[in-house]
Amino acid sequence: MNTGLGGPEVCARCAALTGSCCKLAPGHEEACFPLSEMEMDRIRDFTGAQGWFAQEANSEAFLSHMTRLFPGEEECVRMIFHPRKHHFRLATRRDGTCGLLGEDGCTLPEEVRPYYCRLFPLWYSRGRLQALAGMCLAVRESAGRARLLHSVHLSMERSRDLFARLRLAWGLPPEPGLPNVTLRLQRNPI
Repeated sequence: MNTGLGGPEVCARCAALTGSCCKLAPGHEEACFPLSEMEMDRIRDFTGAQGWFAQEANSEAFLSHMTRLFPGEEECVRMIFHPRKHHFRLATRRDGTCGLLGEDGCTLPEEVRPYYCRLFPLWYSRGRLQALAGMCLAVRESAGRARLLHSVHLSMERSRDLFARLRLAWGLPPEPGLPNVTLRLQRNPI
């Protein structure tokens, strides 16, 4: 759980107020981030249970969302998330909240959470760190990048590392422009 600015945990406070990043509006499931097999395995290993994941089609809305997040890598994204296939995301309750959201925020320890959840509300686009969500309480309470990083207990180095790990887990090279070893291995199995 990320810690807030001198008060109760900012993520727990945000979850109590709105659910923010841990809640989907009905009909917006395509905006939920995909999970890699590695991330699902970590969650299964920790919880000892199934049922935490939902299967979604790689719809055009989902693909459009993903290609906006990875500008200049549209072809690679569409190869990884083929339009006629599917991906997995975290399952949600009837009200749209993540099944793993508890009263005090996420019930998973930080090292078990999906990379996207650990990185949120931050994202890298064209090598630059940016805040993704204006609805996020940490974003609203922080004036500037340094305070935002502090409020979510990340450093520039750690956020870069998490973003590189997220990319690798999803099958992208760790940085845009690097050769994609994962795709080459998939196309040319040994």
